[in-house]
Amino acid sequence: MMFVAPLTSKAQVDYSLGADIVSSYIWRGSHCAGTSIQPSMGLSVGGFSIGTWGSVDVGGFGLKEVDLTLGYSIGGFSIGLSDYWWNGEEAYDYFRFKKDSSSHMLEVNLGYEFGFGLSLSWNTMVAGAQDKYPDDDGDIQRAFSTYIEAGYSFSIKSIDLTASLGFSPWKSDVMYTAGYAHATDGFAITNISLLASKEISITERFSLPVFTQLTFNPAKEDVFLVFGFSF
Repeated sequence: MMFVAPLTSKAQVDYSLGADIVSSYIWRGSHCAGTSIQPSMGLSVGGFSIGTWGSVDVGGFGLKEVDLTLGYSIGGFSIGLSDYWWNGEEAYDYFRFKKDSSSHMLEVNLGYEFGFGLSLSWNTMVAGAQDKYPDDDGDIQRAFSTYIEAGYSFSIKSIDLTASLGFSPWKSDVMYTAGYAHATDGFAITNISLLASKEISITERFSLPVFTQLTFNPAKEDVFLVFGFSF
């Protein structure tokens, strides 16, 4: 997640930049890294947007991710394409794009904001060598790994809260349902979380956004409590 400060030009082009510092990097209910720095920047004009987001661990384990996103939104509806690359430091394979060996993962993102705090999103991997598995006959099949999430945002006094429920509807080879001790071949709830955020005033003109997120992953029988701040 990130908090960004929009800088608007006279041409109605919006720029954003920012960074989060998090005690753990948790993505859709799964642990990706320990304490991490996560910078981001983006540009949007009209309903179109382009951006990049990254994460690097501060523990010296070489965990590194760089993502690129394209999107379009109109009204409450949004559609996007995300390129995920998380092979880490010294992988030296970022420009490898062959379908059977590329470490990039392409995901189609659909979302809808209902206007009263409720949001829905559907995310399906459509390309990438890691999103495959052998079937019963040993033939390699694309998993079309999918993550669906419903979120509801509300406030209590000065604290903004978001409750989320996320699940994978079928077998996945992208960390949702496969490759761990309690892996399943089907539906799995991977993310039940509550995010609380607020701004702490440092001076009269500067405040620091901070957040805490409690996440349960019933599929993996795991739990996380993350603290972070943004600037």
